[in-house]
Amino acid sequence: MVNKLKTVILAVIVAVSVSPAIALAELATVTDAKVDEAIATFKKEVNGADVFLNQAAGYLVFPRVIKLGIGIGGETGEGALRIGGVTDGYYRTSSGSIGFQLGAQAKSIVIAFMTPESLKKFRDSDGWKIGIDGSVAFIDLGAGKTIDSHNIKDPVVGFIFGSAGLMYNLTLEGSKIHRQEDKSK
Repeated sequence: MVNKLKTVILAVIVAVSVSPAIALAELATVTDAKVDEAIATFKKEVNGADVFLNQAAGYLVFPRVIKLGIGIGGETGEGALRIGGVTDGYYRTSSGSIGFQLGAQAKSIVIAFMTPESLKKFRDSDGWKIGIDGSVAFIDLGAGKTIDSHNIKDPVVGFIFGSAGLMYNLTLEGSKIHRQEDKSK
């Protein structure tokens, strides 16, 4: 009887340990697919985006960041860091705000680390707060414009876009970005 109980307990422990790993792997697949879609949209909306991303040491993509607010607001989204076009890790962005606000908005964000140093600083951080741990120069381009990577001198460059193309006058100041547990293992 004791051996059967040990076997049942061991089976439960294995099942509980394996199930989250399988679920996380599925989440990684879903996140990667959404990141791929966001990158394709970014490349379609902005001429030269593919060359620009290839020149970056790495880039962080949040395919869907949702902002909700009724007086007090918050936004959150999940994404992936790509280095050499391959997912290096999964991240979450989040922020809160107080003030006049009402409604909801969805946006996509691409943050490109243009130097190996800026990428290393981001990867070595334990939570990266925009405006405190690093600044992001946001680029406003109209639809059909071309990124001129020779004129971009900032080490970290960001783009915010929605279903209708690049968005204007938006900021991520105060947003916190932190690494999530590895979804792929």
